[in-house]
Amino acid sequence: MRTSLNPQDRMDLLERFLRYVKIDTQSDENSTTSPSTEKQKDLSRILAQELLELGCEDAHMNEWGYVFATVEANPPDLAEIVPTIGLIAHVDTAFGASGANVKPQIIERYSGGDIPLPGAVDQIITVAENPNL
Repeated sequence: MRTSLNPQDRMDLLERFLRYVKIDTQSDENSTTSPSTEKQKDLSRILAQELLELGCEDAHMNEWGYVFATVEANPPDLAEIVPTIGLIAHVDTAFGASGANVKPQIIERYSGGDIPLPGAVDQIITVAENPNL
């Protein structure tokens, strides 16, 4: 089943996603803390705040950067019938890849083939190395 968003919702979602991926959340393989860097909590703080703004009254981040929130059943009279679900996401960038100065690239109607990264002629995501492209 394929669903589509109206153009404004699609643009809002894309802008939000692009804002998230620009946040440096790189981990540190030599750290003994959890999370391994304090900057990993930056994205979690934003997510918790946005959940509060969306009406999740109990949204919060714990000391390890995990974000918790309850999304109420809609309509409320279904709360006893509709099960509670949990959403889990991994929000850090692996230590081997820099999370700084990310410049997301949107490719509309990708038709296959290698993807050159903007501003770096020597960096290309190739089909040979990434056959799932």
